[in-house]
Amino acid sequence: MSRCPNPRNPVDVAGVIGHDAQRAPGDRLRRVRVRGRETDRRGDRRVRARGVRLSLEEAAACLAELRRRIRSPAVEYKANHLLRTKHRRVLEWFLGPLGPVHGRAHVYLVDKKRLLANELRALAGPGIRPDDELLAAFNDVLRTRNRRDPAAGSFFAMAGDTAELRAKVAEARDAKALDPLVPAILRAIEYWSAGGEPVFLVHDEQPSLKGDRLARIESSPGLAGVKFVDSRTDPRVQVADFLVGVARRIAEDALNGNGDEILTGLLAPYVDSASLWD
Repeated sequence: MSRCPNPRNPVDVAGVIGHDAQRAPGDRLRRVRVRGRETDRRGDRRVRARGVRLSLEEAAACLAELRRRIRSPAVEYKANHLLRTKHRRVLEWFLGPLGPVHGRAHVYLVDKKRLLANELRALAGPGIRPDDELLAAFNDVLRTRNRRDPAAGSFFAMAGDTAELRAKVAEARDAKALDPLVPAILRAIEYWSAGGEPVFLVHDEQPSLKGDRLARIESSPGLAGVKFVDSRTDPRVQVADFLVGVARRIAEDALNGNGDEILTGLLAPYVDSASLWD
């Protein structure tokens, strides 16, 4: 498998938003009590994968090899096939130094709580203490446009009800401050074009990427162009989908104290240093 893209052409970088980004109703921070303490449910932590640098032929060959090694009768393969215990050796090969994406992929991790805390400090000032109760209320107020929603009153009662803060919250809500999709894409373009080679972004179809959000991406330095595709028909996006699913599981297990040292070590070279992750 060739590892050197044609230097005369823009580099194709396939991006995919993780399927783990699907939200619970209202995208609320759900909490459960475990052994006397409250913790986030696993699904509330987010992972974004933002780059697989492969040609169509290389990505198709990668998928074919995964099928050969996994040997599942499934029509469409997903990361959960790779994450099964019986396929542990295939997973280690996929992420390992002899695998098809080593040195050709890039993962951007986001911890939802850190993202919330950073945004709250930016709006309310560095002196505010973002405990779980306040973060949950802040998350809710950024998700509702109903001023009479009890969530709004709860947040402002805790954070301070001023016209200035309400205006800042409204602005952050309109800017979709809790959605790291656009910043992650911009970071991927910056990362892959750092050597001066233009990037052509191939991304799965995203209805939310339009208007000002799409304009920010299209005006990014280093971007040669962008194309939205059906993830089921583009092997580059499918490989990126594999990676995001695997990265999500490994990163969340590590965050929750159940990490696998070998898999965490194999994932480490892919993780963006700018990630919002512990």
